[in-house]
Amino acid sequence: MRKAALPLFILLSLGGGILIGTLTAPGDWYAALQKPAFNPPNWVFGPVWTILYIAIGFVGWRVWRLGESRLSALWWTQLLLNFLWSPVFFTAQALLVALSVVLALDAAILLFIAKAWRADRLSAILFIPYAAWTLFATLLNGTLWWMNS
Repeated sequence: MRKAALPLFILLSLGGGILIGTLTAPGDWYAALQKPAFNPPNWVFGPVWTILYIAIGFVGWRVWRLGESRLSALWWTQLLLNFLWSPVFFTAQALLVALSVVLALDAAILLFIAKAWRADRLSAILFIPYAAWTLFATLLNGTLWWMNS
């Protein structure tokens, strides 16, 4: 049962990310925004998020196996905030609200890493690239808000 849950966690994170990304795909509004020089080309986001969502699912499975309720709560919190950001940014086109969501996501990820460091070092390490990418996304979100408000 425990190993059978791994594909379910990956399906939840990767499938959820793909579904939300598909439903909230950047359109003409996003294309028309002024963007900073460090804005990656659109094709970069899919591969990066695919790798990150697989890692997020794997970490969720590890945390579930550990039975650590605090880590589990942080894992679910980051996933919820992660899934919330795209509809707020792309669908609602609320850049400042999206910035507050991604800042909360940053906090949840960094807190997860800090709490997991003792309980499950591998999970903490696997969240470091996720934290780096999300912090970059925060900078990008903030810059887009600043340039377009």
